Amino acid sequence: MGKTVYPDLTEASSGVRAPVEETSAVTPSVRRSRHRWAVVLAGGDGTRLQSLTLKIAGDARPKQFCSILGAESLLGQTRARLESLFHLDRQLFVVTRAHETYYRDELRNVDNSRIIPQPLNRGTGVAVAVALLNILQRDADAVVVFVPCDHYYSDAEAFGRAVRSAMSGAEQYPDSIVLLGAEARYAEVEYGWIEPGSAISDAPMPLLRVNRFWEKPSLLQARELLCRGCLWNTFVTIGHARTFLDLLCSQVPNVVLSIDKALAEDELEAAYQLIPSVDLSGQVLALQPRRLLTVRDTTSGWADLGSPTRVMDILARNNIQPAWSRDEFTLSPGTSGHRYQARRDNTRQDLAAAASTSEEDLQG
Repeated sequence: MGKTVYPDLTEASSGVRAPVEETSAVTPSVRRSRHRWAVVLAGGDGTRLQSLTLKIAGDARPKQFCSILGAESLLGQTRARLESLFHLDRQLFVVTRAHETYYRDELRNVDNSRIIPQPLNRGTGVAVAVALLNILQRDADAVVVFVPCDHYYSDAEAFGRAVRSAMSGAEQYPDSIVLLGAEARYAEVEYGWIEPGSAISDAPMPLLRVNRFWEKPSLLQARELLCRGCLWNTFVTIGHARTFLDLLCSQVPNVVLSIDKALAEDELEAAYQLIPSVDLSGQVLALQPRRLLTVRDTTSGWADLGSPTRVMDILARNNIQPAWSRDEFTLSPGTSGHRYQARRDNTRQDLAAAASTSEEDLQG
């Protein structure tokens, strides 16, 4: 097979195995914290939000580098949420080289060894694979939390509690991947959905089996999932690095092997030209529900900032009025959802129209 950085790539197993027993003489919390890693996924192009970021920042920067919800960028807000959960030297950032103009200043205080610049954006599956292979060179027992940086949480402390609970679950069930599932509020067709099964732990935030994983269902399906108490997939995904790699190898083995070989031979640029894009949720996780567990997050107020419509709704519902919205819009509750009235400049009318929505739209 030639040179590799991780020679122990293994085939995936199936099902949820029994929990591991703690046998180390080292205090469990201390031993575990040494192996807990966070990977911030910051390599997306953010094309769906470019109409808004262009008006906020004056350029076509991806949304993660834009100050949409306050003074800090979404990346900066994500880093702040992770500060109390992970040691700084165990936080990695996967970015895309074409965005260096934007991430260079954002990550100026981060050591280069913790920044993984991809030659191209090849989707979440490839970003996760390259991060895992980097981490496994440093820590064979790593438990990794993958965190997107284009999300909103109304309660950062609740987010932290949910992540800690999910990490504990992943450590207890090392052959499973734990998904953070947010309590669904309406029938959203742009989210992935998790159909939870029976509980396998009696913790305050119990671990649940996953019966099925739904990736962007139809409106009819989304309404049914909502009625059945299914969860939104936040894409905050937790597990042992080796388990993640098992799942990837079971579905896209050639992609993982190509990245592994390219890292060993310092040929990542050439490899990225050839490998296909991989969607971790749709092409890997959704196909292996027996390897998945979930934690139900009912209090963090999670939302995905996937469109101008959703951004404007989050601002109005949470009474957030960043500087750019004060300059450009008046956000006021209407009889049906929220009205967004453009001010000062008629050229802003297109965004106001795009952001207008009704309660019926939000409820699906």
